[in-house]
Amino acid sequence: MKFAVHQANHIGGRKYNQDRVGYAYTNDALLLVLADGMGGHLHGEIAAQIAVHSFMRAFARLEQTRVKEPEVFLRATMRAGHDAIFDYARAEKLGGNPGTTCVAALVQDGQIWWAHAGDSRFYLLRGNAVASVTHDHSVVQQWADWGIISPDEMKTHPDRNKITNCLGGVEDMFYVDVSKPVVAEAGDTLLLCSDGFWSPLTDGEMSQLSSIRSMRERLDELIVTAVYREGMRADNTTAVVARLGDGEEEHATDVPVCITLDEQDLPGNF
Repeated sequence: MKFAVHQANHIGGRKYNQDRVGYAYTNDALLLVLADGMGGHLHGEIAAQIAVHSFMRAFARLEQTRVKEPEVFLRATMRAGHDAIFDYARAEKLGGNPGTTCVAALVQDGQIWWAHAGDSRFYLLRGNAVASVTHDHSVVQQWADWGIISPDEMKTHPDRNKITNCLGGVEDMFYVDVSKPVVAEAGDTLLLCSDGFWSPLTDGEMSQLSSIRSMRERLDELIVTAVYREGMRADNTTAVVARLGDGEEEHATDVPVCITLDEQDLPGNF
């Protein structure tokens, strides 16, 4: 499969870094995943790590080079991450349940699928514009849907961090939104990011990732810009971006490759 990919993270103004991110690929499929651990819950960073590693493990165990049923895979793997968080909390006797948002995207057979829970977002960037974006599971998103606040006010509202759906947290309130497949086009750019990234930035700024050749440098610049604009209030700021097309690097492999930020390549026995 031919693609360019880069992932980046900044702790922002927080004491702990609770964001986790990774990607994985075979010759025929590409998976991106990001999780933002919820600071209001115990061990949010562990919840985020469990979510990302659930996807890495599931992908590494593929019997073929393609995901058999993409929509089922995305939904079931996110559910497995949700359940694993509760298993961890019970085993460690935490006295509370860690929580995390999660967003994942899968590319194979010329199509793109994505799934999410919470307010970490997937953007499909096409033709220097946002072609599609996930719909946040948050209080401010509901208010915007009802016309109480504007989409711009969502980014600065004091209740913007109140999530209505996540992995972990409350066991019976979890659900997964999975998209219908979208036909991929040459130059399509997939962006997955935490709210610390998308909240301080404009759609126009993020769309530049699809048009600027040095995607890696531009993503790093946007991370710095997002943190600078928020100052001491800056959240953990994380994103992974992948651009598709015949002009990108060929990623050939005999086994599934899984890569999480700041870790070594993890082969099929991950």
